[in-house]
Amino acid sequence: MLTKAFIPYKGYYSTPFARWQGSLANENAIILGSDTSKRWLAEKKWDPKMFDYLFLGITIGQHYVFYGSTWAAAMMGATGIPGVTLMQACSTSTTCIFQAGVGVETGLYQMPFCLMADRCSNGPHTIWPNPMGPGGEVESENWLMDHFNKDPWAGGAMIQTAENVAKEAGVTREQCDSVALRRYEQYLDALADNRAFQKRYMFPAEVRLSKKKSLMLEADEGVTPTTKDGLAKLKPVLPEGAHTFGAQTHPADGNAGVIVTTREKAKELSADPSVEIRVISYGYARAKKGFMAMSVVPAVRMALEKAGITVKDVAAIKTHNPFAANDIYMAQEMGIDVNNFNNYGSPLVFGHPQAPTAGRCIIEGIEEVAMKGGGYLLFGGCAAGDTGAAMVLKIG
Repeated sequence: MLTKAFIPYKGYYSTPFARWQGSLANENAIILGSDTSKRWLAEKKWDPKMFDYLFLGITIGQHYVFYGSTWAAAMMGATGIPGVTLMQACSTSTTCIFQAGVGVETGLYQMPFCLMADRCSNGPHTIWPNPMGPGGEVESENWLMDHFNKDPWAGGAMIQTAENVAKEAGVTREQCDSVALRRYEQYLDALADNRAFQKRYMFPAEVRLSKKKSLMLEADEGVTPTTKDGLAKLKPVLPEGAHTFGAQTHPADGNAGVIVTTREKAKELSADPSVEIRVISYGYARAKKGFMAMSVVPAVRMALEKAGITVKDVAAIKTHNPFAANDIYMAQEMGIDVNNFNNYGSPLVFGHPQAPTAGRCIIEGIEEVAMKGGGYLLFGGCAAGDTGAAMVLKIG
């Protein structure tokens, strides 16, 4: 359990998420993330040089990713600080925030910044030399599609891992459709009153179209309207599977930033010093081969145990749910109502740019708990390689 790591209230942001091949498709994620953070800090009138370390979370290679963390820090205006580049698929944000918290807890850092940025669109194609190939042939790899379609250890596509869990746990097509519709309805709550909830934390991404013209992405792009009848008409992605394209997430682009610091400095930066946000605990797990959705439950249980609480003690739960079966399985195993968590949105609806995905979920969870007057926030999500990560924070 951590006792000294805090997040300032409103010391975080997430951009809207743009669907694959949308408005952010041609932007270098590191440059866009750094530029967004710089503009956000300027609006807050905060000097980027207040940071002493940078955690750059990114999972899909971009130009100059070799220099990722230090380059990003310099572009933000935090010149002179070192950093690390961290990759853990969709658990990247969770791990960045907790590692920053551990650094603050031990006194290694005073105020690290976590910048998580990814662009699933136009992913790079890597060429590898093949000394055994005839005629100088090479091996190639598509950073996005090849990895979605095959885990080199488990051997199957990510959708297959969800279907494996659905089959073993008895999850049906009808349950998946029901959860998909419920998650869309919850997302609509975030759009009510002219997107009042999203405007509590969302910061626009700016795309420079020319020297004189820019596009501001103010809201999520490419969310698919969902109805019961519409879901019923869709065919399963895999033959006889439980998931249609309506019950799984979609690749996206975006970035998010989170400040982690000491209690005193968090109060100085907080939009409301009476609201404290403490990073409490972290959990991790790896499920059996080819059963990615199962990994969330043991990770969540570890985070709750280390926090000294139970799932009944939390005020809100957010998950990274690339497939509807993720939430259904977790609800069954944890004894909770699948319809009563992921209020205001989840990756099943707004997509997942991978690195910032958990960051946005955690930020939304903080805002939801703050609206309720405080309490514990539980986040849990899976990641590639049948792994999972979870986090508990206390707000108020």
